[in-house]
Order: sequence, then structure tokens, then C-alpha cells
Amino acid sequence: MAINSTLVVKKFVLVILVLCFWFSLSNGHPLKICKFDRIYQLGDSISDTGNLIREVPIGASTAFARLPYGQSFFKNATGRCSNGLLMIDFIAMAAGLPFLPPYKDVNGDFRHGVNFAVAGSTALPSEVLAGKHIISPVTTSSLNVQLDWMSNHLNSICTNHRDCAEKLQHALFMVGEIGGNDYNYAILQGKTMDELRGMVPEVVNAIMDGVRKTVSYGATRVVVPGNFPIGCLPIYKTAFETNISTAYDENQCLKQLNEFAMYHNEELKQSIHKLKQEKPNAIIVYADYYKAYQFLLQFAKLHGFDTQRACCGSGGKYNFNMIRMCGAVDATVCAHPHRYMSWDGVHLTQEGYKIMSAWFTGRTAGGAAATRTSSSQRLGKNEISARII
Repeated sequence: MAINSTLVVKKFVLVILVLCFWFSLSNGHPLKICKFDRIYQLGDSISDTGNLIREVPIGASTAFARLPYGQSFFKNATGRCSNGLLMIDFIAMAAGLPFLPPYKDVNGDFRHGVNFAVAGSTALPSEVLAGKHIISPVTTSSLNVQLDWMSNHLNSICTNHRDCAEKLQHALFMVGEIGGNDYNYAILQGKTMDELRGMVPEVVNAIMDGVRKTVSYGATRVVVPGNFPIGCLPIYKTAFETNISTAYDENQCLKQLNEFAMYHNEELKQSIHKLKQEKPNAIIVYADYYKAYQFLLQFAKLHGFDTQRACCGSGGKYNFNMIRMCGAVDATVCAHPHRYMSWDGVHLTQEGYKIMSAWFTGRTAGGAAATRTSSSQRLGKNEISARII
């Protein structure tokens, strides 16, 4: 039987890329084995390192532009929607690279990558959402706008496509997480579950078009994260709190919303599989943020961390109030943010993001007190393929 050498090489490169992510993010600069020299990030508030707060007119007036956001690591607000570092920051550290500067920072050093993510952004353009009677209240810098920014940036550093291919051969591209806000806005604006499910193909197609454009710009190593189990977030557990015990799973998360997130993720994985056939020269992998969050909950409960309440908020069962969110005058901040997984009811604490990042390595969450036990101490080959495929 003849051997397809191109397929063999492609599979070998994929294995190397996957293995790169399994080295501990808390152990020096382990991703240096991958030789990433640049990282480019597209996405929303899970990844924004300062673009929204630089947008006019709303940016500087958002809570993300002032303390307590950023208090634990930077000691001042940077535009990150957390008390400190995000997953993209831990990834950059592991690769031995500087934190990614936001694209809108006019003084940013872009030699090692750029962060195009904008808090509040969507996969679908705001005008498309408006056609569905869904308002995008925070920003109009959706995925297509971020892709235009990326194109402009790459055109500024490349003389031609071949030059770009050379410059980007060791670059890592993160397309997402994106799409979560399309659903968030729809849910909070009263759309039904059937209407939400009807949005999924269009949202997934927008993400896949984003990956195609990224590859057309010269990207050869692309990671596409899925959605979180949104039924575990204090914002939704507050909005849809019920006395019906069967509405919740063993983690006290809302089953219906988590099932919807899984549906989105399955559609995304299937589309990525098809796109791999379409783009055989690019390594495109799915990052399972859903399972990483599930591990976060298990790890947090094992070590006595608070998985239910937001650290920063205005009271109530989950310390979340949509009218008086973190940053409001009467909102308070917990004394020990590192023992909470949710920062503001929507986004994670620095510790939460650190633990999620560690899950992708198959090792202990760096710096945590105890190691995992039994089967969770070692990664099997099948589990590895389930985390990034």
C-alpha cells in the first residue's frame, strides 16, 4: 500500500502541536518547545487585554477601565475582565513571550503578536444580530472587524504573501473563544431556546469563516476554543434561579443552558473537522473550554474554593446583581479572590483562568496545594485527543 507522505507529515505536525500544549504552563517556559515567536488573538472578554477600554465613546466609562478590575496582578485596571491574568496571558508566559498588547494601544510593541479581542464582541456582525432583534450593547467590533484589523496589521509588517508566510510560520493564532456573546445577548433579551438553537449554524459559520480568513493571511497553526458551560455562571444562575431541583446538575449548574453550550460545541467541532479537509496545509485544533471548566469545578471543590458565588458583586445567593455589577458604587470585593472561581459573575478570577490553563497540560494546576488523585493524575492518549483535537 502506498504511503501518503503529505498526510504522514501533517499528522506528525499535529501531534507535535498537541503535545506542546501538554507541558505544564506553571513550569518555566514549556511552550518554548513549540517555538512560537508570535501569538495573535481574536475574541471577546475572555481574552481582551485592553481594546474595549480604548474604544470611543463607551470604553473608558466601562467598569473594566477601573479598579477593582486588575487589582490582584497589575494593581490597576488594564481592560482585562478579571482581577488579574487571563488564559491568553498564561499561554504567552508559557511560550516565553510578553503579554499580548491590545491592537488599539498606539504605543504597543507588536513584535511578538497582537491581541485583537474586544470585550462584548460577537461572532456575528452587530447589524446581523439587529436583524434578529438582538442588540449588541457594548461594541460593534465583532469578529469580522477584528479580522480586518488583523489584515491591516499583517499588511503593515509583510511585503507580500510569501513574506507573511515566512514571518508567520512559527505564529500561534487563537480564534476565540467567540460566539458566546451572540447567545448571551439573545438569552438575556428573551429569545427562546429554539431561537437560540436556530442561531448556532450561523454563529459557527461565522467562526469558520474567521478561521478561513486567518489561514488565508498566512496562519498555519490555529486553535479554536469552544464555549463554556454557561449554566454554571452566576449571571445565569441568578437570572434563572428555580426551586425545581431537577433543573440543576451535580455541580448546581443549569442543565438546559449547559446542554445548549454542548450543542454549540459539537457543531463547532464538526465544522472544524470539515475545515481540516478543506485546509490540509494548516493545523487547526479545537480547544475544549467546556471540559476545562468542568475540571475547574472539580478541582475547586476538592480544595474548598467557592464555585458558586462571584468574588466581586452586590449580594444575593450568587453575589450577582445585573443592575449593580462589579465596579458599581455599592459592590464589594471578597477578601481572598484566589479562593473564588468567578470574579464578577460573568468572568473568572485569575486563579480560575490559571486552573483552566493548567487543565490543558494534564498536570496539577500550578501552585495549588494538593495533587489530583487516581486516574486524574495522568493523561491518557484518548483524553489528550479529547482536549485539543
